[in-house]
Amino acid sequence: MSAAMATEEEEEEDIVAETEIDEYESEIDIDDFEKEAKFAVKEFSTSLSRQLASEEETDEKRESRKQKRKKATSRDIPDHFLPKVAIVGRPNVGKSALFNRLCWGNFIIQGNRAIVVDEPGVTRDRLYGRSFWGEHEFMVVDTGGVVTVSKSQANVMEDLAISTTIGMDGISLASREAAVARMPSMIEKQASAAVEESSVIIFLVDGQAGLTAADVEIADWLRRNYSNKCIILAVNKCESPRKGIMQASEFWSLGLSPLPISALSGTGTGELLDLVCSGLGKIECPENLNEEETYIPAIAIVGRPNVGKSSILNALVGEDRTIVSPISGTTRDAIDTEFVGPDGQKFVLIDTAGIRRRATVASSGSVTEALSVNRAFRGIRRSDVVALVIEAMACITEQDYKIAERIEKEGKGCLIVVNKWDTIPNKNQQTATYYEQDVREKLRTLQWAPIVYSTAIAGQGVEKIIVAASTVEKERSRRLGKRGRVYYCTQAAIRPPTFVFFVNDSNLFPETYRRYMEKQLRSDAGFAGTPIRLLWRSRRKMEKDEVKGATRPQNNLTPRSEKLAVAT
Repeated sequence: MSAAMATEEEEEEDIVAETEIDEYESEIDIDDFEKEAKFAVKEFSTSLSRQLASEEETDEKRESRKQKRKKATSRDIPDHFLPKVAIVGRPNVGKSALFNRLCWGNFIIQGNRAIVVDEPGVTRDRLYGRSFWGEHEFMVVDTGGVVTVSKSQANVMEDLAISTTIGMDGISLASREAAVARMPSMIEKQASAAVEESSVIIFLVDGQAGLTAADVEIADWLRRNYSNKCIILAVNKCESPRKGIMQASEFWSLGLSPLPISALSGTGTGELLDLVCSGLGKIECPENLNEEETYIPAIAIVGRPNVGKSSILNALVGEDRTIVSPISGTTRDAIDTEFVGPDGQKFVLIDTAGIRRRATVASSGSVTEALSVNRAFRGIRRSDVVALVIEAMACITEQDYKIAERIEKEGKGCLIVVNKWDTIPNKNQQTATYYEQDVREKLRTLQWAPIVYSTAIAGQGVEKIIVAASTVEKERSRRLGKRGRVYYCTQAAIRPPTFVFFVNDSNLFPETYRRYMEKQLRSDAGFAGTPIRLLWRSRRKMEKDEVKGATRPQNNLTPRSEKLAVAT
């Protein structure tokens, strides 16, 4: 009798425990969890954005507003389908200011804002921005100042603000002089490439400085080589419309019709855009482009100065897209380049300026470098994946670690590129292993980032960068499928010990996982010499049982405890 009563009490305890579990389970709402999770993500993103807020936020807000306006007036056409408009001229005539006016002052769609500083030689590579005027949409190309060959090397260095000392430590005097001598031709090569690919050329001159010998030489060069293209002579810095006509009059001698404008105030830019659009061809673009086809992931190439970022870009695209030089700070703007990988995947490659320590930049007093570093951080923010480039022979510094922290805070995918791998002497099979251990130890925030070894100047290993970046981008965009969730577990019976797991869906727990749970229970709680049972109860099944129970006739609903009492 006592054994029967003990059994009855144990079963009644089990019933009470199960009732409590059912009540607990009924309070769980998966939808509430999902909503709370989305709210938590939004709250974290907002907090992070405030933390990383910088001076470029105003530009981003303006871009966002104009992006909305664009959606109502323009189709989403990939950049490579749009006609191009190149801005050329000698240094310091206001090309970058006009680029910003055309792209940012007249309903910009997307692109970079060029660095504008009151000093010559700031722009060196080609910089692309997207703009439209009326029903016309096009790409604007900013170029470096074209320096004529008749100038002496000293004058060229002054025009381009080239230093033979800053950032040239460890480079021989002969190499310095050679690098300086090559710089003008490299800049002109970039300008020539922009003109070659453009339908319209805006030849910009300075109305306040007046006509110069350099303007005459550039005009002759354009007329001689590009007479088949639409060439527009724009006389900049004509803020006053009345004085502008007088300032522009002396440029008639170039054989082109001068148009007075002001990139600063916008005077005359409407008429300039009318002339630009009259010279544009028809856009040939497929009509059935979907969102997946127009989405192109961006890869930012970042790192300290002179680690080979521009060499990597040029090796990937197979052309001198950016200027490569031992002169520190050669790259200034963040340069966007479209690239198609071996598997046909399209990317936008963002080459950035070298990022030096903030204190070092401040002590140098260079406004241009400060803006360049700011553009580099904006490049990280605009990207999907960041390739952090370090030099193989150089030690990993605190600045590398800070850049790594910034990448992680921005939530970007990342791969670490160890460039100039050929400079490591006496390499063997263990060299890469030891090097990776060192990188992992010093860049702890990027423990999860893959490492790629390359020698960009020789084109070795650069294809692995794109393969790794593509993998990272796919992983960053991956969403896990539905996974099993355990809400609650209790020991529901003894002889043998029986445990009930309340889960979202028992089908999501394979037999291997169930055996693992049994092994864990035995490891933690014992149960030697007896089998144990694990029962998996789905929430979905519980809800169905509740619905069935609610539809039964009331005379059949006898409480389980009463049934046990009758049986006893």
